[in-house]
Amino acid sequence: MSQDSNARAYWSATLGLLAKVLVIWFLVSYGAGILFAEALNAIKLGGYPLGFWFSQQGSIYVFIALIFWYAAQMRKIDQKFGMSED
Repeated sequence: MSQDSNARAYWSATLGLLAKVLVIWFLVSYGAGILFAEALNAIKLGGYPLGFWFSQQGSIYVFIALIFWYAAQMRKIDQKFGMSED
């Protein structure tokens, strides 16, 4: 594999991961907190409607988990394409 095609494959994998992260971010923040809030409010979590919980706390927990997942996935991509700092 040439260096140019390796770089293209690396950026393609990186942008693919970024697209996944942005879709999850959108679905959790805008989708669960705003668009689907009424439907989610039929479900209770800790005595609170689920739509309210997502807009107040749940999205923060998902975002923190998303940061760690993104870092782990980027580490795998870096190692796969020889871009690792190790």
